[in-house]
Amino acid sequence: MSDRATYVLTVDCPDGPGLIHAVSGFLFERSGNILELQQYENHQAGRFFQRIEFETLDGAVTIDRLRAEFATVAARYGMHWQLRAAAAPCRTLIMVSKDGHCLNDLLFRWRNGALQIEVPAIASNHRDLEPLATSYGVPFHHIPVTTATKADAEGRLLELVERERIDLVVLARYMQVLSDGLCETLAGRAINIHHSFLPSFKGAKPYHQAFDRGVKLVGATAHYVTGELDEGPIIEQDVVRVDHRASTDDIVAAGRDVEAQVLARAVKWHAQTRILLNGHKTVVFR
Repeated sequence: MSDRATYVLTVDCPDGPGLIHAVSGFLFERSGNILELQQYENHQAGRFFQRIEFETLDGAVTIDRLRAEFATVAARYGMHWQLRAAAAPCRTLIMVSKDGHCLNDLLFRWRNGALQIEVPAIASNHRDLEPLATSYGVPFHHIPVTTATKADAEGRLLELVERERIDLVVLARYMQVLSDGLCETLAGRAINIHHSFLPSFKGAKPYHQAFDRGVKLVGATAHYVTGELDEGPIIEQDVVRVDHRASTDDIVAAGRDVEAQVLARAVKWHAQTRILLNGHKTVVFR
């Protein structure tokens, strides 16, 4: 048992015969025991997606060896692939502004072991949530943003990402629009959360606008960040019902709850390598 190590392999490639045999046969030949396997064939796009969690029963089969040898298989089938240790934590930078409900929820889940992440840093354009970061012992980086300083601020953010070896950036109610260049740099590794009233209620106080229109559903969307504002590949969504008795405060509270839950699920699945990009959409192996 002591020689066993558990890994996750994800594959995205053109669909065709022999793919499952190629991957499973590769693992079998290296004493790999499959623990969980999920796959999806997108017939419309002609692409194949697969996630395999497996253990190796031979201590000599290291992750470096697996990566080096699987590269030959991947090249043969034109695979985009990733292989990582199943238990490896995802180093996560959380970015916030003034609303702390998503930050507080993520930090709590991280501390109680519900999220497979490490949080080496929190960044914000305001200082309001610094005490919360301090209470969890996480370094807080105040990076003010104005029109004149935006480029410099984003440069500091990228320096932080590189210095802390960040795997994932989470915009946990970070109320600044990222530049196209930064979005491109962080493509596939930055998650945003917002209310699901868009495009109906844009701008300030969307929950108040929704209350005035008598909405009956309050929801949230977590998606990968792209240069198209709030239109990146969707990872997770959820809604809660409200009725005519709900006040503005009730709707705001319901929105905060669902935002926190949806964002936490998106972060959890990303950290467990359960999300694969499928063009403008995602494949989520829950």
